[in-house]
Amino acid sequence: MPKKMVVLLKGYPRLSETFIAQELRGLELAGFRLELMSMRRPTDKKRHPVHDEIEAPVHYLPEYLHEEPVRVAKALLHWWGRPSFKATAKAFLADLRRDLSRNRFRRFGQALVLAHEWPEGADWLHVHFIHTPASVGRYASQLLGIPYTVSAHAKDIWTSPAWELSDKLGDAHWTVTCTRGGADHLRSLSDDAGKVHLSYHGLDLSRFPPPDRASAQRDGSRADDPVSILAVGRAVPKKGFDILLRALALLPADLHWRLDHVGGGDELKMLKPLAEELGLGARVRWHGAMSQKEVLQRYGEADIFALPCRIGKDGDRDGLPNVLVEAASQRVLCISTTISGIPELFVNDENGLLVEPEDPQALAAALERAIRNPSERDRMAGNAEAKVRGHFDHKTSIHDLQRLFSEAYQGQGKKEGHHP
Repeated sequence: MPKKMVVLLKGYPRLSETFIAQELRGLELAGFRLELMSMRRPTDKKRHPVHDEIEAPVHYLPEYLHEEPVRVAKALLHWWGRPSFKATAKAFLADLRRDLSRNRFRRFGQALVLAHEWPEGADWLHVHFIHTPASVGRYASQLLGIPYTVSAHAKDIWTSPAWELSDKLGDAHWTVTCTRGGADHLRSLSDDAGKVHLSYHGLDLSRFPPPDRASAQRDGSRADDPVSILAVGRAVPKKGFDILLRALALLPADLHWRLDHVGGGDELKMLKPLAEELGLGARVRWHGAMSQKEVLQRYGEADIFALPCRIGKDGDRDGLPNVLVEAASQRVLCISTTISGIPELFVNDENGLLVEPEDPQALAAALERAIRNPSERDRMAGNAEAKVRGHFDHKTSIHDLQRLFSEAYQGQGKKEGHHP
């Protein structure tokens, strides 16, 4: 395995990216020495417990070049005139012709700083997200002459132009992604489909032990004991929370339920008035961002987990949202949609309920069925938990990554990291 690996992240730590934190800690426990480089400083006020367990030091690149001009200038002067700078600048200019933007200049500047401040002894670069972080990683790799690998996820795949994905897939030693649909798309754009690998994130099941959950009883018939519906996720268009509210408004008046939403996000300022407009204000509670421990408690109190994901107008979409895997691990019936990697975990009517996206009527019908039939909830939720515990353990993903890194490192002849 690499002697020391730099992991480049878009932002760190982030509450919404528990899957990355879980992977970082898993790699450390597997014997990897890591140093983290983040393109943005944290904005979340809370942290997950796993963030405090990660031992790797964290360094922050200039988020905006004009905020740290001396640091950027030192990096530019260090690399100016060197052979690797000329080759990297050529790649940058080729990209710039197809994407003339301030963002492109920023990524090149961040790469100069990353390569100039490269941690001593590090001999591998791994990048999370194949959009802007992989741009920085690709340029830095070219400057340093050190190989890089990529973990691609969801938005980064589906909102990046084909030419850019093809270039990065070609230069990366390998790329791994977390849904079959994402893997198929990347393979279609790669000159070597064998360099694209599928590995589900899974869960650290030690943090999500089997729940102590009694048989479901609530059926929506009692006003004093309503069915508890939980939705977890940032309030952004691709989560479909507006569709969820419209579906809830279609439910029969004799059904008693409440909705708890966990997560921040810009769309809350639209969703809260929408709930009032639909007459749902008294039944919906907005909790804001929570830590993983707090969310786990919410799973234990919920009867149904709802996440009606959609494909955004810009192509943005989820892969297989980690919160769906978490909820399933806690034997909560999940109701979602048929997009992306969600059907790779859930089979409609077997271990969850799936509807087409953008369809409040179909979602309302699924919700009503789930609310009125507690035994059906138990059946499907039990099947989903068994599938998660049998096939979505994060240790499998860590083993996949260990193998990929080891094979790639050996293939590179165990080169030493260096500054050309």
